[in-house]
Amino acid sequence: MKVLIAGAGSVGKHMAQQLVQSGHEVTIVDNDPNVVGDKDERSPVNGVTWYLGDACEVTFLDKVGIHEVDVVAAATGDDEDNLVVSLLSKQEFAVPRVVARVNNPKNEWMFTEMWGVDVSVSTPHLLTALVEEAVNVGSLVRLLSLEGGRARLDEVTLAESSPAIGKEIRDAGFPRESAVVAIVRAGHVVVPRLDTVLQSGDEVLVLVSGEGDEADQVVRQALVG
Repeated sequence: MKVLIAGAGSVGKHMAQQLVQSGHEVTIVDNDPNVVGDKDERSPVNGVTWYLGDACEVTFLDKVGIHEVDVVAAATGDDEDNLVVSLLSKQEFAVPRVVARVNNPKNEWMFTEMWGVDVSVSTPHLLTALVEEAVNVGSLVRLLSLEGGRARLDEVTLAESSPAIGKEIRDAGFPRESAVVAIVRAGHVVVPRLDTVLQSGDEVLVLVSGEGDEADQVVRQALVG
């Protein structure tokens, strides 16, 4: 898979290293010469090809071969830049998958398909959710939003009072618009099946789709009560 990362900060470089280790072809672009240095347009450095330039410019994106990539990751520290990169990637070059970093949670509402974003990741929001997940046993916590909020990944750590304890997943009362995608039990990931019996302390991850909060409310009722 070919990946283009806009932004060579700590986030972008860490992503590049992990993707290269997984066997992907990675290009990083950044407009800071102090970051790119003498790596610009040279042979790949540690498996990563570097370019110095502005990823918000169509001509530059065309120059670095964005039309050949499978995924663009807009990972700069500026939300405006990430939105522009996402929009150009999708509308001008029809990149199949665009992932964007959200730096300010107040801007998260803009990172939608209208701006070319397939998936947005808000680091502050995710960290907050993980903290809540760690301390709020028996509460429904939103971990991730997909498709502009039309799909959500929710998590619940089952309290002893949960109505789902002792039930198989198929009998727990989940709505049709949801699916249990993973269960973390005693520190190990359990791949859920319809006959998997839920236990106290299970961390249940549920993918919920559809507009509105009706499905989320049914999931909450099934797992929290």
